[in-house]
Amino acid sequence: MASKKGIVVTVIILAAITGASFLLYAIPQNDPTTFIVTDYENYLDGVKKIHEVLQESIELEYQNMQSGKISPQEYIAMTEVTSSQVTAQISEFVTSKPSEEWQTSYINYMDALKSFNSYIVETKVLASMIENESNEEEMNKILEKIESLKKESVEFVKMSDQTRPD
Repeated sequence: MASKKGIVVTVIILAAITGASFLLYAIPQNDPTTFIVTDYENYLDGVKKIHEVLQESIELEYQNMQSGKISPQEYIAMTEVTSSQVTAQISEFVTSKPSEEWQTSYINYMDALKSFNSYIVETKVLASMIENESNEEEMNKILEKIESLKKESVEFVKMSDQTRPD
């Protein structure tokens, strides 16, 4: 029972963050929305912290699904919330218009978020395969893709850190 409470609390927290992220887009505006950032380093650090929290959360629940602590359906529900949060972060990057010296770092981090989002989608595919009792060979292909996307995301984060201006 405690596991279900934890899942419910996690989903509520993720939903609240998602709701807050989309608040900017829910308010009608006459002009196209532009997310104005003046402190590029702190903004990127903040996005990085959110990304780390989302990674830890999804990784924990992914392990819980694999060990049978939560069902594939519960995991899929959580991935949908997390994926929408990552999409919101990517949208903010697109509209933030960083200065020229920060563009490469921002683009690399946006690519890290895109890879992470693809990772989430593939874990969701795996959850569906587990639920439908797919064959092991197909699941192994997805597992390889999941690991590849996870590594790719980490590499883009490193590239973003390396291309930050001095």
